[in-house]
Amino acid sequence: MWIMNSRFKPWVLSLPLLALSLLPQAEAQQPDKLGQLQPVRQTPVRVVTTVNFVTDLVQQVGADRVRVEGLMGAGVDPHLYKASAGDVRKLREAHLVFYVGLHLEGKLMELLERMPNTVAVADAIPRERLIQTPGEAYAYDPHVWFDVTLWKLAVHRVRDVLSKVDPAGASTYRANAAAYVQRLERLDAFILQQMARVPSGQRVLITAHDAFGYFGRRYGLEVRGLQGISTVTEAGVRDIRLLADFIVQRRIRAIFVEATVPRRAIEAVVAAVRARGATVTVGGTLFSDAAGSPGTPEGTYVGMMEHNVRTIVSGLLGGVP
Repeated sequence: MWIMNSRFKPWVLSLPLLALSLLPQAEAQQPDKLGQLQPVRQTPVRVVTTVNFVTDLVQQVGADRVRVEGLMGAGVDPHLYKASAGDVRKLREAHLVFYVGLHLEGKLMELLERMPNTVAVADAIPRERLIQTPGEAYAYDPHVWFDVTLWKLAVHRVRDVLSKVDPAGASTYRANAAAYVQRLERLDAFILQQMARVPSGQRVLITAHDAFGYFGRRYGLEVRGLQGISTVTEAGVRDIRLLADFIVQRRIRAIFVEATVPRRAIEAVVAAVRARGATVTVGGTLFSDAAGSPGTPEGTYVGMMEHNVRTIVSGLLGGVP
């Protein structure tokens, strides 16, 4: 995997004093909070989530036994999202809060780690299966959902946590999780089959920021991102020039924009390639740090992934559906 930019670092949270006054007095974060969770007295279990594909995950497993409210909708960048006082109230009043973790929710991390009812679904993934950020031994790439085999572990995490706080619904959670895992296994097979359509020399995925490392590792693509792991970093003139040189040398047909990242940087790359006498097209828009709008196929995790795969394959094959 190629990395264009590795300037990602954790951030320090800054919240209004009002928001801080609403925080519960919690002890320092433990490696695993499952032991601290207490059964709820009645259902539905009140759940707050961060990114919308985590919202979808909890709904798939919890079904009617949970009431889920997501903080971040379509088009919202979790790296940059800041909590309002209203968000803090929602987090405080929920039975459970599910988030990705690994500093994906950069500006929320200090808040989430201080609260006793929060669960990072990425904690289900063994550290040896994570991608370390180059130059930062303590940091990992948080975009784990782009490897479907890793996201299945997140399903198990949600199942176990819901069963812990709602033992009466444990059999329902187990059945729902098992059915959803089977669906994810079909999705994984679909992605492998579709990527096999692209000749190996053309399997180069270039996007606005380096969100697709796990996707590339699992499904056999060389990945480059103009920005780093986090969208907090910004691409400079040198980054654009180097990426344009790479595109020309490798005769890349298409690069891709992301729904949560302004497209101006990618358009600058297209212009730089054109200035070198070559051509590269924008192959389409990918969902990276957020799924699509509610009520659309892309508003679910499975639909988001299927959309991305079809868009990538079509773009890399020069528009072949």
